[in-house]
Amino acid sequence: MVPTTRLLAALAFTVGVPLLVLGWLWLVGRLEAVLPERLHRRLVPWLWLAPALVPVGVFLAWPLANTVWLSLRDAGSGAWAGLDNYHYLATSGEVHTALRNNLLWLVLLTGGCLAVGLLVAVLTDRVRYEAVAKAAVVLPTAIPFVAGAVIWRFMYQYRPPGLPQTGTLNAVLTAAGAAPVAWLVDTRTNNAALIAVGVWMSAGFATVILSAALKAVPAELHEAARIDGAGPWQAFRHVTLPELRPTIAVTATLLAVSAFKAFDIVYVMTNGNYRTDVIANLMYRQLFVDQDYGRASAIAVLLTLLAAPILVLNARATRGSTR
Repeated sequence: MVPTTRLLAALAFTVGVPLLVLGWLWLVGRLEAVLPERLHRRLVPWLWLAPALVPVGVFLAWPLANTVWLSLRDAGSGAWAGLDNYHYLATSGEVHTALRNNLLWLVLLTGGCLAVGLLVAVLTDRVRYEAVAKAAVVLPTAIPFVAGAVIWRFMYQYRPPGLPQTGTLNAVLTAAGAAPVAWLVDTRTNNAALIAVGVWMSAGFATVILSAALKAVPAELHEAARIDGAGPWQAFRHVTLPELRPTIAVTATLLAVSAFKAFDIVYVMTNGNYRTDVIANLMYRQLFVDQDYGRASAIAVLLTLLAAPILVLNARATRGSTR
């Protein structure tokens, strides 16, 4: 049974927090009516924003500041280390490999998902089998990343030539007379194989977003293009694509952030071996295996700095699409 203290804490949180917010808003409303004009302009907007700013400070700003502080400490967080952990980031070969792989994830996952999503959205738009075709692409998004990685680990399974191949892909290759491929071991194929799993599991997200944006394109624009003599490709290039550009930009930035956070697939399928490490997997290993809190925090700061420009671009693209 759940202890009584936990039940009381849950009740206090679920009931007390909404009541506290409502009480704060009521108080701000009363203050707004009595404050002088000079204070009204400077103070009241911040008072209205306080219920949102406080959680941001507690759950985002403070952990971020604490992570930066820990990145300047030693492995056990007991002594000052200065910039030693950042020197490790700048000189370590495993960090450089992880950064290179994250760049591959950024380019191939984002580009692959956008290409598949846009292709499916355009080709299945207003056809009878649209729902079935889109469901086939979207269905993998309902599968947890760990489960999807396990499925594809069996798909990529490799046995030496001459032995029965239990992996689906290698069974097909050997049936066609080709040699089996060590998909997850061979450094020429393993990163691409991992990213292909990510595309398989994330393309449905891009398909849903781009399909919704495609249906919002005014039909009058296509009719005007056809009247002007534009063919299907010209109509897509000069009418559809410009209308979809803000949505593509937002979707691309969200996929790019997912690429930087890639962890589940790599951890389950290779655990970073065979030069497949990524930043998130390296941070996990430093924190939970090596128990080096300083280096793990420095890697977390690096990951935040890498993702920050993408988040800024996402905010700008979102603001631009709403104008």
